[in-house]
Amino acid sequence: MSKYTTGEIAKLCGVSVRTVQYYDTRGILIPSELSEGGRRLYSEDDFKRMKIICFLRDAGISINSIGELLSGDDPGSVISVLLEQQEQLLREEVNERQAKLDMLDGIKKELKSVENFSVESIGDIAYAMENKKKMRQLHAILLITGIPIAIVQWTSIILWIATGIWWLFAAYVLVVIPYAFWITNFYFRRVAYICPQCHEIFKPDFKEALWAGHTPTLRKLTCTCCGYKGFCVETYGKEEKKNG
Repeated sequence: MSKYTTGEIAKLCGVSVRTVQYYDTRGILIPSELSEGGRRLYSEDDFKRMKIICFLRDAGISINSIGELLSGDDPGSVISVLLEQQEQLLREEVNERQAKLDMLDGIKKELKSVENFSVESIGDIAYAMENKKKMRQLHAILLITGIPIAIVQWTSIILWIATGIWWLFAAYVLVVIPYAFWITNFYFRRVAYICPQCHEIFKPDFKEALWAGHTPTLRKLTCTCCGYKGFCVETYGKEEKKNG
């Protein structure tokens, strides 16, 4: 069975020799034996115990509490809970770092399409990337609410052509007009636009936004901050509150 000196166990656990000696004086890591020359020798079980002590210290547990915990009847169950908490924290940290990596990757891809690169351009792209998830959710709402309307539309047209029943299409028109008004208002109250000239985020006039030429991510507008006229980047913005 392996035997470790104070220096060896300190190096393996990433602590100082003085720390190992201190744990000995506190009675939470007593060496299994002493050599003929009086040197502390630690067993494999001591080494495992030392790793547990280091973990508990990293988890913010005091030396006194560690001593009480390890001398208790069932230290394993408590340590198991602490390990689960630590695992959860690490997973959250990994997810946060992955989200940052995804954002950096998105910014790198977006920068390839930017003709006039500037520091402000990175800020615009970063803002749009941060709100990309909300924009996807908004588009999903449009799709989910639009599918039933489309089904009714084509069903009513087919019935009109095949059987001459026209009233279903008339009912569809009566429904789709208020729906179109509602969904358009719902959408434009929740989106904003980034001006490529002054890099300000603005909300355009409803009528202008409605009739403006656009792509899935751009809309040709007049910036309310600097007067720039051209394509602006669509992003998620704070919902506008109705007055009154």
